[in-house]
Amino acid sequence: MRNSVIDSRFSLRGKTALVTGGARGIGLQVALTLQEAGADIILTGRDGVRVAAAAGQFPVKPEVYQLDVRDSQSIRDLADGIAVCPDILINNAGVSRAAPTKYTTDEDWRAVLSVNLDGLFYCCRTFGSLMAERGSGVIVNISSMCGDVVTRQASVVTAYNASKAGVTMVTKTLACEWARSGVRVNAVAPGFIQSEMTNQYPIEVVRAWSDRTPMGRFGQPHEIASAVQFLASDASSYITGTVLLADGGYTCW
Repeated sequence: MRNSVIDSRFSLRGKTALVTGGARGIGLQVALTLQEAGADIILTGRDGVRVAAAAGQFPVKPEVYQLDVRDSQSIRDLADGIAVCPDILINNAGVSRAAPTKYTTDEDWRAVLSVNLDGLFYCCRTFGSLMAERGSGVIVNISSMCGDVVTRQASVVTAYNASKAGVTMVTKTLACEWARSGVRVNAVAPGFIQSEMTNQYPIEVVRAWSDRTPMGRFGQPHEIASAVQFLASDASSYITGTVLLADGGYTCW
């Protein structure tokens, strides 16, 4: 009996979860994990072909929508187009451009901020407001430890770091604003995770990052997905406004 009670707190059965940036990497793994926990999935991504192909990896095919989070109207249109407001919103869509500040163009800056911060805010504003009107809902934002610290060998990502620091304050502010409306807002801040993004860096940089991580390795997408599931479930029912670091201990140094 005890185990069944514990398991039920982590279950997402009967819930609907909308995941942005769900065509690959962390977003895709989060969506797969939430479905395994019982949630119905609404999978979105900027590349409609790619997100449709990703849907083929699910045991139960999710609803699929092309969504550019930079376009606030398209988010409102999606909210109008789906049957009900989701119970869970996972703001995962994100990009990065690395360049010394001197060579970071206006377009580089806006390209990162428009997805990582503007798009996240637009999604929170649209779906979080609907959740607050309903009186229930959970938002989990995917941030980064780079919203808190500047990592060595990667100090030329001013726009990315600024965007993720912004995610932290959006998370905390909305958590306070909507707490008494039945909506919880939290974030997971990954460290170095094995992904297409980190695979773009030279091998010597990757080794240096691993060496400077107390656990001595990169994280895997499923390890972030488990943290997201916890924050999305009733197991974290008294947690809001928290940024959960999942960085292998990197920020402890």
